[in-house]
Amino acid sequence: MLIITAALFPILAGIYFSTRRLETQSRRNDYYTATIIITDLLGILAAVFGRPVTLFTLAEGVSVSFGIDNIGRVALSAVLILYTAVTFYSYEYMLAEEDVPAFFLFHFVSMGAMIAVCTSSNLVTLYLCFELATLTSMPLVLHEKTKESIAAALKYLFYSIAGALMGLLGVFFVCYYGTGSRSFVWEGFLSPEKLAGHEGVVRIAIFIAIIGFGTKAGLYPMHGWLPTAHPIAPAPASALLSGIITKAGVLAIIRLVYYSVGPQLLRNTWVQYSWMSLCMLTIFMGSMMAFREKIMKKRLAYSSISQLSYILLGLSTLSVEGIRGGLLHLLAHSSAKGCLFLAAGVFIYKLGKRDVASLKGIGRFMPVTLSCFALASLSLVGIPPMAGFLSKWVIAGSLIGNAKGMFAIAAPVILLISALLTAGYLLPVVIDAFFPGRDFEGEDLAGCEPTRWMTVPMICLCVVSLLVGVFGGTVMEVVI
Repeated sequence: MLIITAALFPILAGIYFSTRRLETQSRRNDYYTATIIITDLLGILAAVFGRPVTLFTLAEGVSVSFGIDNIGRVALSAVLILYTAVTFYSYEYMLAEEDVPAFFLFHFVSMGAMIAVCTSSNLVTLYLCFELATLTSMPLVLHEKTKESIAAALKYLFYSIAGALMGLLGVFFVCYYGTGSRSFVWEGFLSPEKLAGHEGVVRIAIFIAIIGFGTKAGLYPMHGWLPTAHPIAPAPASALLSGIITKAGVLAIIRLVYYSVGPQLLRNTWVQYSWMSLCMLTIFMGSMMAFREKIMKKRLAYSSISQLSYILLGLSTLSVEGIRGGLLHLLAHSSAKGCLFLAAGVFIYKLGKRDVASLKGIGRFMPVTLSCFALASLSLVGIPPMAGFLSKWVIAGSLIGNAKGMFAIAAPVILLISALLTAGYLLPVVIDAFFPGRDFEGEDLAGCEPTRWMTVPMICLCVVSLLVGVFGGTVMEVVI
């Protein structure tokens, strides 16, 4: 029951503490610190010693079951790392916000939902937990309760519901044509006898499901919620949404394609080529929109649309190398983009600055924050030894080795163009912050560096990005 306990504990703790009247901010933070530490320990124990467990059976071959494998361990590690960093960061940032207990309530409840997504052992369970993650993360966008935040939260909810219904279509078909317990297994569990003569309709359902689950990951044409939700949500919520909650869609696609259907059914078919085309379009479009955007958090939101499709593009190769590169970029993007959104939160919290142009010359007043921003930017661009270089290298190699025809050339070219655009919309921020020029006359912002509650989480995420860049390849050889 370790897995169930790891998922339920943060949910129950979040609900319990939201109902208590705690005397001081310090006292409340102590409870939250205990909650995140215990959750991390339970998550680690579940990853190492967790055993499969079935809660109940819905129908023949359809049950609500949990278990953990190496794919789940990689995703779970990203969940624990980013939620822990955001928890401590929020102690200071949320001082400027109202209704702090409500934020931490949904912070911990959504964490439990994401742990459940990572440890689901069949498509039905994953779908239920996927929906739970959507419903519990939506209030994070809604937190400020302004007209704009309500509109953004509803847009996020409507897109997510539409995507989930598309994903449900694929779940129906896979379960119907499956055999045995329908638990995740490499190369899938579809019955050749049942499937014979129905491959065409199953491929259509799977393609629709890929777009549906891809909604969470910002895959075109279901990407519209990201640039609306991120600028409105508090910075810690944006870091979670972009850094890890969007990865629920990535994990759902991995489980659907590699562990339920099997890559062989889709390889060298219109489904694979259409999937790759959508990913390439999303990468280019997201990078171009980010390059043109002037508001920092909205720029990072468009960047997430592009970077998440790096992962999906790797997965679309339907190869071991592709899934290895996709998981590496999952870790690289979680750490780097989480750090960038936290840094953007510092600019808003300490300076009230949201536009990119207003950040000129602040490097000498915020050296730690801007250094973290610079390192995370280097990772997203793909500069060694940061994690983004390794993940993009593996993804590009999988494309060259497994893509057919023009895709073997066009896809790596798109990655290179996107990397140049990423450098074009992130690195000038760092350059202008540290080297504004001798004729620059900016305001005196002395003493604006935030406390360790905000700087240490950003530093830790940069360290994670560096470690993944140095050791990630060796780890993935064991995982896959």
